[in-house]
Amino acid sequence: QVQLVESGGGLVQAGGSLRLSCATSRSIVNSNAMAWYRQAPGKQRELVATITRGGSTTYADSVKGRFTISRDNAKNTLYLQMNSLKPEDTADYYCNAAGRIVAGTYIPGAYWGQGTQVTVSL
Repeated sequence: QVQLVESGGGLVQAGGSLRLSCATSRSIVNSNAMAWYRQAPGKQRELVATITRGGSTTYADSVKGRFTISRDNAKNTLYLQMNSLKPEDTADYYCNAAGRIVAGTYIPGAYWGQGTQVTVSL
């Protein structure tokens, strides 16, 4: 059973930064693609960023230039560095593992973390 545990969320003022972490229970960080999603209150879950086994990354237009997805294979951990945060970034953030990219579209894998809350105040 693979477990994903997110951490690093919290309350931050607009313009601030946070780094989210997603620790995995086994070495899946360097296999398949992984991603960060977020879900704001009353909205659907949306894809924020993806990273392939080869290290290629993609970002939602709303976070491009502000967020960076990365992973540390030795630590079995996925990261999301979030800079220049805006109130509209407020959401629960989830990591996803064992996904795949088909024709440019990220297909989520079976493994999800429990989520970490990010709140950005004015």
